[in-house]
Amino acid sequence: MTSGRVARDLTVSVVLLPLTLASVALAALPGSFTPGGTRRWGRGRSEESRARAQQAKDSAATAFYELDTAQRDLRITLETLSAAEESPESRRAAARFATLGEQVDRISHDYISTLDAHDLDAEQLDAGEANRAYRELSRVTDELVRARGDLTRFEQSLTPLVSRAQEQLAQVVPAVDRAKAALLAATEALDGARRSGLSADELAARLAGLGPELRALNEGAGQHGVRPTIQRAERVLREARAIAAEAARLPERAAEIDRRLTSLRTRAEAISHRAESVGPVLSELRRRFMANCWQDLQRVPEQAEEAVREAGEALAAARAERAAQRFDAATGQLSRAHELLGGADEAVSAAGDRLRRLTEIARDASGEVERARFAVRDAQRLAMRGRTVPDPRHAGPLDAAVARLERAVAELEEGGRNPDYWRFLTELEAVRESAASVVEAIRAGR
Repeated sequence: MTSGRVARDLTVSVVLLPLTLASVALAALPGSFTPGGTRRWGRGRSEESRARAQQAKDSAATAFYELDTAQRDLRITLETLSAAEESPESRRAAARFATLGEQVDRISHDYISTLDAHDLDAEQLDAGEANRAYRELSRVTDELVRARGDLTRFEQSLTPLVSRAQEQLAQVVPAVDRAKAALLAATEALDGARRSGLSADELAARLAGLGPELRALNEGAGQHGVRPTIQRAERVLREARAIAAEAARLPERAAEIDRRLTSLRTRAEAISHRAESVGPVLSELRRRFMANCWQDLQRVPEQAEEAVREAGEALAAARAERAAQRFDAATGQLSRAHELLGGADEAVSAAGDRLRRLTEIARDASGEVERARFAVRDAQRLAMRGRTVPDPRHAGPLDAAVARLERAVAELEEGGRNPDYWRFLTELEAVRESAASVVEAIRAGR
């Protein structure tokens, strides 16, 4: 039998056998062949398996790239959330992302290990090895896809947090811009003050103190956080606006300090001149009235002189501070001088007022008595308005005021030629104050 006949007979036999048996038979033949007589059937299966494995490898690579991209994008989202706010929700999201990250790292390591385990370009790669590579690459691809799905669902759950973070982020740029604009305006205001001849050193130091805050604003919310950045911008805005306003007022403040210096110096001279008249007033009081009427005024001349002297020192200090353009310090010294001169003015005026009032009461006390009685009667009428019996809380003080008034009148009449007019006046004043307190209490209660 020729070799051609044998080949044809074997071909017919292969067609009639089942596919699996045909495969076994062909594999067993040492001279099995492919069409054209140059390719074996076994190598064809190996190439087909290699192609499937290569396709699985490409799919795994695509899945790995998509997973890596999703993880990197999600990491940026979590960094944005962390920068935008420190809240329990953002902390829980960060913890969940860390857990997912561990899962992704494990799957990625499995993917790389699988790639390293199978060299699909090897010449000796057989069908069995290619099929194993296909199965393992398909498995790791499924894991990569599932992990990508977990990241996607997690990202969707962050939508409310992301929306809130975006709202806060949208506030950062306008807030920082406003702060920088305010700093520029403050700088220009300082320049304007300097052009008018004022150094404005204090304000310049305050403006320079905002330098670190400006650097932090330039570094951005990514480094310092969204909320802290917005708060920092607001602080810079307030301080810069205050500096600009004060710089704009510097010429006016300087002029105001100059006016107050002149006014207080004039007032000090007037009080010093008036204090010279206190001595004769005290002499008149001593001559005409008992000691109780003037003893508390004995040191008025010395007190006035001391107050005027201290006020003069304060004014000198204010002028020095004004010359150094330390306006806050100058204003403080002016306030001290004003207070000292006010006390001296009151003391000097008190002596003259005392003599005038004692002279009037000595001439005729009926006017003061009538004023006190009217105040008490007016309070009594108000206390009885709409009532048949007065409220004890009001009746008690008013009865005491009446009794006090009667005692004061009796003591004045019993004082003879030199009664204690000053005690009489203070007692009547106390009666009026008591009546006024009752009136105030009644009106507050209604």
